Amino acid sequence: MTESKLGLDFSKVHYAKEVARGIAGQVQEFVEHYTTVAVERTLCRLMGIDGIDKHGVPLPNVLTDALKDNGMLSAGALYFIGNAMILTGKTPGDIAVAVSEGKMDVRKVPASDPQEILHALKPFMEKSIERIREKRSRREHYLNTVGEGPRPYLYVIVATGNIYEDVVQAQAAARQGADIIAVIRTTGQSLLDYVPYGATTEGFGGTYATQENFRIMRSALDRVSEEVGRYIRLCNYCSGLCMPEIAVMGALEGLDVMLNDALYGILFRDINMQRTLVDQYFSRIINGFAGVIINTGEDNYLTTADAYDEAHTVLASDLINEQLALMAGIPEEQMGLGHAFEMDPAMENAFLYELAQASMTREIFPNAPLKYMPPTKFMTGNIFRGHIQDALFNLAGIWTGQGIQLLGMPTEAIHTPFMSDRYLSIENAKYIFTSFRNIGNEVEFKEGGIIRKRASEVLQNAITLLEKLKSEGLFTALEKGYFADVKRPKNGGKGLSGVTEKSGLYMNPFIDLLKGNK
Repeated sequence: MTESKLGLDFSKVHYAKEVARGIAGQVQEFVEHYTTVAVERTLCRLMGIDGIDKHGVPLPNVLTDALKDNGMLSAGALYFIGNAMILTGKTPGDIAVAVSEGKMDVRKVPASDPQEILHALKPFMEKSIERIREKRSRREHYLNTVGEGPRPYLYVIVATGNIYEDVVQAQAAARQGADIIAVIRTTGQSLLDYVPYGATTEGFGGTYATQENFRIMRSALDRVSEEVGRYIRLCNYCSGLCMPEIAVMGALEGLDVMLNDALYGILFRDINMQRTLVDQYFSRIINGFAGVIINTGEDNYLTTADAYDEAHTVLASDLINEQLALMAGIPEEQMGLGHAFEMDPAMENAFLYELAQASMTREIFPNAPLKYMPPTKFMTGNIFRGHIQDALFNLAGIWTGQGIQLLGMPTEAIHTPFMSDRYLSIENAKYIFTSFRNIGNEVEFKEGGIIRKRASEVLQNAITLLEKLKSEGLFTALEKGYFADVKRPKNGGKGLSGVTEKSGLYMNPFIDLLKGNK
């Protein structure tokens, strides 16, 4: 890259990335030996298994739970499905229905040669891969024809609980100038160990993430993209206990952006670290293949810990997340690494510190479409002060060349945004982005000044933390509360019972077929 505007020592940056790579490698060594119920349900979905049984239970859950309950999950869902296909001549979907109706006993399916199993699975694997590839091509076609807005992308949320109301609000936001629409999930969905089925209208604080809801919203945004002459990206959340399942459902329906971060789930949803790190690996392989931009959740660290004192933990986590993403085949251009504008506005020179950290993050991850989060911790309900705080955030965003600007709302801390709130936020950002478009190329930072010193200090503190993490391991670091001042036990949290060590029979050819490919 060009010379650092911050005077950063890039030998330190390279060293930090090497240490982070070592930490990620330790995690990956663990991940390689385990599977989870969510990974196996994802494989079921990739084989075309969908729908629900007579009790409303998703068929991928029915089949996976039957294998788990009979001690057979270690061989994996594909091993069983392939054997059953060879025995019966049925499709994967028919096999799942037969299991759900009690017409097939998973314990009584004889084993076949692994090569025969792979041969039986191949047509269904190819069908799902081609569907994901077609959705990626559809996005690229839109980008090449109708185009898109300039960066930073303007990102806003809809959260009515009703997918059809979300469509109305999302299309209105697109007409107002938004580039990315995030459909907030209903409260607590990340803790459900299944994905609800069909279109939903009764979410609380957000709308259920389902494949049908994805299809409805993506179709609506395609229509409005053509209307406004600008491709509108759709974002949802493949995090929580169904992380890889939601990733594949999004890939099959053409989503563009996914919140996808195990560390967030561990710290803020108390999801077991072993479970979610295994889930994350396969979910990121899918997102990488689908061309989906992943967003990580480091910004949340600063809602529980002090933004000045703990800024280095955000950088350290971003560096680890970058390496974990690379190991899953995600290119830098699809890494929406997270950070935030969360300094106490009463702190003297707070904006300069924010500018230093945002500039530092941009320089350290030059190819990533960084996800920059607005002020939330110190939003008080005073909409006038809040609008000013968001304006300063927008100034920092355009100045430092962020990729994805999650727009703050003047009514933050009061209620879920109204359409009028979004209009004011988009107007605020567009005014500042236009007025300050090239300020980052025009202004230099004083050598020995506050901004350069702050960036150097945060980098050095991050290196010190990374060295400690490599020595102790990420699992131990999470147990000790190094991130966000939150401690989580390795064998605690939600979902640990869904983790299974792989046996010698285990197969998941999708890893090699999807990872690092298009």
